[in-house]
Amino acid sequence: MKKFVAVLSAAALLTSLSACGATADTTSASSGASSTVSATAETTGAKEYRIAIVQQMDHASLDEIRTAIEAELDAKAAEQGITIEYKDFNGQNDATTLNQIGTQVVSDGYDAVIPIATLAAQCMTTACESTKTPVIYAAISDPDSVDLTGIDYVTGTSDALNTQSILDMMLAVQPDVKTVGLLYSNSEANSATPIAQAKEYLDSKGIAYIEKTGNTNDEIMTAAASLVGQVDAVFTPTDNVVMGAAAAVSETLTDGGIPFYTGADSFVKSGAFATCGVNYTDLGTYTADMALDVLETGTVPEYHVMDGGIITVNTETAAALGIDYSAFQDLAGQVVEVTTEAE
Repeated sequence: MKKFVAVLSAAALLTSLSACGATADTTSASSGASSTVSATAETTGAKEYRIAIVQQMDHASLDEIRTAIEAELDAKAAEQGITIEYKDFNGQNDATTLNQIGTQVVSDGYDAVIPIATLAAQCMTTACESTKTPVIYAAISDPDSVDLTGIDYVTGTSDALNTQSILDMMLAVQPDVKTVGLLYSNSEANSATPIAQAKEYLDSKGIAYIEKTGNTNDEIMTAAASLVGQVDAVFTPTDNVVMGAAAAVSETLTDGGIPFYTGADSFVKSGAFATCGVNYTDLGTYTADMALDVLETGTVPEYHVMDGGIITVNTETAAALGIDYSAFQDLAGQVVEVTTEAE
């Protein structure tokens, strides 16, 4: 019965937030409210926590993180005999919607908030300032540059990108590359630092580059198409806007014979050629554990940078491009081979 009440409460909240981008019940395809209740907690009066999970937008990387967070919260509830109720919100990459969600989350008295991606983290940090509700963010590439450090109620996980490692991969299999396309959104905070690093690296190697940007799926697709015939390879960092069009961009570039190097394995699972970065399931799991530790101890630690160095390569894309990627074995301790996942 307790679980049923929790879902009904979430449904009521959904109604009040329908104009703000909240999603439906997690049993539906759109993924919304969910709760995990331990039978032990019901009979012993054990601890109960309510957590809001605020996803910046829909795309494969952020979906993978959210799924991992929820799985870990479910596992910990069962393991520790506690009650953890959580509800998903989705800001649709809109600051106004995210701010409305933040207001609702604080008003409803959640014990902690887990925002996924930079804009969501910034909006939740602002919303929780008056109550000091703990904010444990997930997947912030550079927390310092987006003012998410030095705040006593804010911490989380970073998927800081090693841009040089990805460009070293490019040169390992394309030693004669002359021009690189830099494809990103100029409104995406995660992209600023790695794009600057990529320019510096390419300048040091005497390699030309062409920048193309966009802030919608259509703009990103137009930008990607314009690079065909002009560049030998394309690099995109952990850019949430480009990730929203990753499958179509990957297809366009592969059809044009251009390897697409990216900042996250979810791009590669959508058809991009290769990346070197973090495992987002591990990141989501670690973030959930951090959130529970903050709730249990009341202590907010420094943010945690996830271990990277995992090369992920799409074997189907490699075959279509005719690229021998065996040289990747010399660059990383682990090379993971994947194929394109159905949308």
